[in-house]
Amino acid sequence: MSPEQRHAMDLLLSRHSPWPLVEPAPDAAALDLVFAAAMRAPDHGQLRPWRFIVVRGDARHALGQVFARAARARDPYDDGERFRSKAMAVPLLVALVALVKAPHKVPESEQVLAAGAAVMNMLNALHILGFGGFWATGVNAYNDSVKSALGLGASDRMLGFLYMGTPKDRLQPPARQDAAGFVREWVPPGA
Repeated sequence: MSPEQRHAMDLLLSRHSPWPLVEPAPDAAALDLVFAAAMRAPDHGQLRPWRFIVVRGDARHALGQVFARAARARDPYDDGERFRSKAMAVPLLVALVALVKAPHKVPESEQVLAAGAAVMNMLNALHILGFGGFWATGVNAYNDSVKSALGLGASDRMLGFLYMGTPKDRLQPPARQDAAGFVREWVPPGA
């Protein structure tokens, strides 16, 4: 393995989802690279079924209000503060969307998986650039009023939110399990 390959593998193997995330968020140039990485995801049918909605600055307050209203609609006794604060927890967040085309020869599941692969590329790019990314779903990712507020259609699938910023603490990534327990080789019957 070349030194460049070893460095790339070390970065990949050290990726984790740090929390909390603080300023600075990725600037415009870094964000362009993150989205460029998303565009390199495997994509059966070249549908590019991913869409990303960037939320920063005062727009986070407005999204927090959307989250709070959704919480109150689910439970009139919930003041929504816990959900409102989620929109303000990081300097930048991105709503993650699978724009599903159906009916289509490419199954819906493959379109959603392609969008998920794009998000994974974004997480890797953030890590390589020295930022942190935390992918979270939760009830708001599945809420029709939240989807509507973000301008999404009925067939669009929210995959959650990608919280972005700089890790507050530069801690060692958590220990990873050995992959051997998750891999097996298929042996054909009778072989």
